[in-house]
Amino acid sequence: MNPTITAFAQSPDRGRGLARDMAVRWALEEVGRPYDVRLLSFAAIKEPAHRALQPFGQIPTYEDGTLALFESAAIVLHIAERHSGLLPDDANARARAIAWMFAGKSTVEPPIVERSMALLLEADRSWHAERLTMLDERVRVRLGDLAQVLTGRDWLAQDFTAADIVMVTVLRRLGGSELLKEQPIVGSYVARGEARPAFQRAFEAQRAVFAATAK
Repeated sequence: MNPTITAFAQSPDRGRGLARDMAVRWALEEVGRPYDVRLLSFAAIKEPAHRALQPFGQIPTYEDGTLALFESAAIVLHIAERHSGLLPDDANARARAIAWMFAGKSTVEPPIVERSMALLLEADRSWHAERLTMLDERVRVRLGDLAQVLTGRDWLAQDFTAADIVMVTVLRRLGGSELLKEQPIVGSYVARGEARPAFQRAFEAQRAVFAATAK
């Protein structure tokens, strides 16, 4: 049987490939593992049946036989550990790639998400401009650090790994902002990830859901 993941039936990103099931779809496409998708409404993700899989009422979840997982990076790591091609064989290189997965979620993503929420929810506040300036600078620092790491290499761990799936999906939340343009090394890194055939298949699958519900 194929593993089953959950995704939004009507994604708030309007087909831009930003929902968190994107990383899981991408990982499955990279390793050539067919999968099924169970689409859920915003109401359904808060129901007890889904909370039994995801206690915080979010997506995605992953079910494969008796195993049920939540948190996109944990799911990507599980896929990478059970299929070849997404983690190095060398133990030290493997540990470094996994460290970059944690860095993507724990260090790089928080200021990016906080900035996104400020743009979405706080634009009418009197202190919005000042706060946004502060958040932009926090993101700039992270991007500058990443640019130094990526100078002279295509991927975080030399070869493409699960770390790049996590990091690129995090950085794509900055799409359309000037922040990525200020760091062309990081912008080119994101573009390389988006150009991968497995990414394109995952993106089209996610966008198809929005297209079907937008009619």
